[in-house]
Amino acid sequence: MVLHLEGPLSDRSGWQAESCSVARAMDVIGSRSAMLLLREAFYGTTRFDDFAARVGITDAVAASRLKQLVNAGIFEKRPYREPGARTRSEYILTEMGRDLFPVVLALMQWGDKHLQPGSAGPLDVVDRPGGKRVDLSPRDVSGARVPLEGLAVRVNRDWLARGSRE
Repeated sequence: MVLHLEGPLSDRSGWQAESCSVARAMDVIGSRSAMLLLREAFYGTTRFDDFAARVGITDAVAASRLKQLVNAGIFEKRPYREPGARTRSEYILTEMGRDLFPVVLALMQWGDKHLQPGSAGPLDVVDRPGGKRVDLSPRDVSGARVPLEGLAVRVNRDWLARGSRE
């Protein structure tokens, strides 16, 4: 076991991961094309044709995935019009979408470490003022790193209380 399960969770045979946030997130962004569309949005892509070309997917797949991501609240559509052309939509990340950046960064870091030769990927994410590499790792609220073995999972009492009122 890597994560320590606390309280009623310690007996894994006594509970199911109903309402699992990981499962719910995967229902929204669990496809390869959805993740690559998000990657491109973080790189600044906003227009349909650019998304399809940069991700290497058909227009039909791009349209379907972008529609799903708009319906989920990850992107919003905004109209734009080039001179002499019809009005089209660009896709802008919402706050909900921008909150997915750590997920994309974590996948990038994992791929760099485990799937690239020499454990180094083709790109670095850095802070703009200082150019220092940015990494993602578990930290407590004070900012101190916490090793995986130092983490525990427990029932969220606030979630339980809210669930009993709904």
